[in-house]
Order: sequence, then C-alpha cells, then structure tokens
Amino acid sequence: MNKNSTAAILIGYQNDYFAPDGILTGVIEESSKNNHVVENTLDLLRTVELPMYITTPIIFSDNYSELVDPVGILKTITEVGAFKKGTTGSETIPELEEFKEKITEIPGKQGLNAFVNTNLEATLRQNNIEHVVLAGAVASICVDSTGRAASEMGFGVTVLSDCISGRTVFEQEFYCENVYPLYGGVMTHAELGDALQP
Repeated sequence: MNKNSTAAILIGYQNDYFAPDGILTGVIEESSKNNHVVENTLDLLRTVELPMYITTPIIFSDNYSELVDPVGILKTITEVGAFKKGTTGSETIPELEEFKEKITEIPGKQGLNAFVNTNLEATLRQNNIEHVVLAGAVASICVDSTGRAASEMGFGVTVLSDCISGRTVFEQEFYCENVYPLYGGVMTHAELGDALQP
C-alpha cells in the first residue's frame, strides 16, 4: 500500500452516534466502547500521515424531504429525528476538532454509500488516490456499502478493524472476519502504519 496514494475515509463520526446523549448512541455504544473506536481513530490521526483524511457526514433537512419512502436504517433515522441539519447531533464529534486542518469534509451523503450524491470519487481521483482506508460507523451499513462501492470503482480497500463500530460486538467481528475480506483487506490502525510504503 503506497502511502502517497492512500486516503482514509472517516464515516459517521457525528454526535448522534458517538456523543453520550446522541439519538443513536445506544445502537453502537457497546461495540464502540469494546473496540475503543474513538480513541483508536484519534491515534490514527496522530500517528499515521496520509495525503488525505476525509469525513462524509450524513445530514438531512428538518422534514427529511430528501428521503422518499425510506426503509430500514434510514426509516429509523426519520422516526427518531437523527442527523438533522443545524442540530448538535448532526455535527462532527468534538474530538476531531484538533485535526480539522488535516480533514477534508465532503458533504452530500444522505444514504448508506458515501459515494452517492457526493463528489467523493472525483476528489479521490483528482488527488491520485488509489487505496482507501475505512473507519467509523456502522460496520454492516455505511462502512460496508462504501467499501464495496470503492472496490467496484477500482480502489483498493482496507477496513480498520479497531476503528469501526457495529450494532453489536458480534456484528463488528463478523464483518471483519467474513465480509470485508471478500473485497478488501482488514487490519488495525497500528498495522496500517507499518504497512504503508513510502
């Protein structure tokens, strides 16, 4: 993995998932704490130099007019009122504030796949990125959807096992062991530092 052509995509690092009073914190809390997701992600940002760190927040209008007949997790989001524009819950977690100069925020995500409705692919291509490293929430939903899409677009994909949250600890472990290896690599953030070639 070439360091100069690798970017990290940080998915879902928003208060509604990770803050103590977040609307959806309970969905991933056990997995996040078990895996020390926020702490490991901060360590990744501190210790692994990459040409790009990208966040792709999911944000909706007050009435969720962007969603037509939502199902599954998107329906749940509308029912509980999560990720509304202008709310504290939709904001990036404060722990990432110290790294804001090195993080590029790509807006527009309103579904599971961070490439849909955003200029994520164009941004990666313009910066000669060939490999993406994924971290964040949720293992079986946005992380998996984005990883599969990246693979289909020809990017190399690596998921950081100790920087992702699942709805359960079992889900997080199952995806790392049985799903992500079908289209990419899986490693810890410390292993990533060792794997990057100058």
